[in-house]
Amino acid sequence: MAEADASIFAAMPAVQERVASDAAALDALLHGARTPFVIRGLARDWPLVQAGLVSARAARAYLLERARPVPFSVALGEPGKDGRLFYSDDMAMNFREARGKLADIFGGFDANESRADAPAIYLGSIDVPAHFTTVAAENTLALGQREAIVSLWIGTSTRIAAHNDFPDNLAVCAAGRRRFTLFPPEQFANLHLGPIDNTPAGRAVSMVDFHAPDPDRHPRFTEALGTAQVAVLEPGDALFIPSMWWHHVEGLAPFNILMNYWWRDTPRWLGQPQDALNHAILSIRDLPVEDKAIWRALFDHYVFENSPEVTDHIPEGARGILDPLDPAAAGRLRSFLLRTLSK
Repeated sequence: MAEADASIFAAMPAVQERVASDAAALDALLHGARTPFVIRGLARDWPLVQAGLVSARAARAYLLERARPVPFSVALGEPGKDGRLFYSDDMAMNFREARGKLADIFGGFDANESRADAPAIYLGSIDVPAHFTTVAAENTLALGQREAIVSLWIGTSTRIAAHNDFPDNLAVCAAGRRRFTLFPPEQFANLHLGPIDNTPAGRAVSMVDFHAPDPDRHPRFTEALGTAQVAVLEPGDALFIPSMWWHHVEGLAPFNILMNYWWRDTPRWLGQPQDALNHAILSIRDLPVEDKAIWRALFDHYVFENSPEVTDHIPEGARGILDPLDPAAAGRLRSFLLRTLSK
């Protein structure tokens, strides 16, 4: 993969490093955390990490021995490119997607291991329990009461555009090296985001090429860089990425594995904020300016401020969804929305 101008990363401050000597210390670090941090060597004893330190093929063999007989999805980039999985000039994707047996996909890694013009090969967001037998149990972190989704990300030297995720994220470099460039949530406008509905992997991404920023096309990116932090992870290192923080991710070695844990501190039965944004685009964005101002005030009143004056004048027991939601009320509201959206 073509290396970026090192100065763009050298000028960034490093993500703060923390220490977690045991499960209780890790739980304390994660509780209520709103800024990113790195924990060096948190997973150094994982069998997958130890296999990767032997060789890339040893790491692949470890996973292959534990793979379930199910199809795996893989993205394949064009040979001889720089590993950037992104849009093509016509805003289609510059990679193709396929499904196959893990043994065949790993055979592609083996066959291209020493080729200078090798294609990018990337398996993203692999549900670990659904695709492997004992990998999650043998390579685990004590996350307390958090109900985490455990995923694997396996690839050659690749570049994944800056994006964000709603859940909190603890990402562990299991093999190779990863560089994360992080930006606070409020930097979304300065990252020059692409489409919401046509994305490489379900989330809007920055259109900026971090290896060759174009100040004419993306003038606000300079402001975003003023807030950026960078973390380079070695095998066994972990990075906490808080909810909604933007992160640009690079696999710096010829072969890289990341295992990550996603969780929400809010109940699973609550809705997805992205769904609300999409619905607001459908129903509010193109209204006349005067009407949008009214709806902005209503959103402030019912959602963002949500002060006691919203309900104090309504008898208790008659406030409906204006009361704090519980699973039953959330279910009724979801059913109502489905009915209205289907009309």
